[in-house]
Amino acid sequence: MSAQAISPARPIVMMEHIQKTYWMGQQAFPALRDVSLSVASGEYVAIIGPSGSGKSTTMHIMGCLDTPSAGVYQLDGYDVSTLSDDDLALLRNQKIGFVFQSFNLLSRTSAIENVELPMLYAGVPKKVRHERAQEALAQVGLANRMHHKPNELSGGQQQRVAIARALVTNPALILADEPTGALDSHSTDEILGLFQALHDQGHAIVMVTHETDVAQHAHRIISFRDGLVQSDEPNPHPLRHQTPLPDEGEGH
Repeated sequence: MSAQAISPARPIVMMEHIQKTYWMGQQAFPALRDVSLSVASGEYVAIIGPSGSGKSTTMHIMGCLDTPSAGVYQLDGYDVSTLSDDDLALLRNQKIGFVFQSFNLLSRTSAIENVELPMLYAGVPKKVRHERAQEALAQVGLANRMHHKPNELSGGQQQRVAIARALVTNPALILADEPTGALDSHSTDEILGLFQALHDQGHAIVMVTHETDVAQHAHRIISFRDGLVQSDEPNPHPLRHQTPLPDEGEGH
């Protein structure tokens, strides 16, 4: 499967009449009832809603981590239901960078080794993946922390390693699931400033959050309730953080 160039006007995400139902025995639990939405290349979108509203299920389907019970999902023009497992894994690795609330870093490996992982799975040569990982860590302000293990980093620094890991394949789409949920207010400001910089560089970002003040940094806000899109509106005055990334010197 060959990669396709992304037109600025072309949706990177297209969900049409998506339904998702979970079953426990004979009892059905509908998580998504009839969701249709698209995300264009370069958009910055926040998905908000209370617990159980369907926002995380939507994120998992967007990220090809789960499949819909009904409806059509296209990622960069590919109907994911028609792809083999290998092609789907390749598409996900090429097109999507993931950032999670819990960081999902390997605890016994260094920051740079964590960042190299997506390229290792993609078969990128060692020298190239090491150089790209260094560049990604420098981009998030951690050039001098690359050999630290996660337990030697603060929560905000660990999340920045996770963002660097999401960036190394130069994905068209960054999916962030509650990326500030485990962070203090200062680290939250840093991460939101970093997302703004990535959006300015042309990455599409979809961020799931239950915090309305965090959502206000996005340029479009989609609200979910009871498995349905309750509202989908542009944010005419998105917040911008000017918090610079700290200088991570060798001695820290």
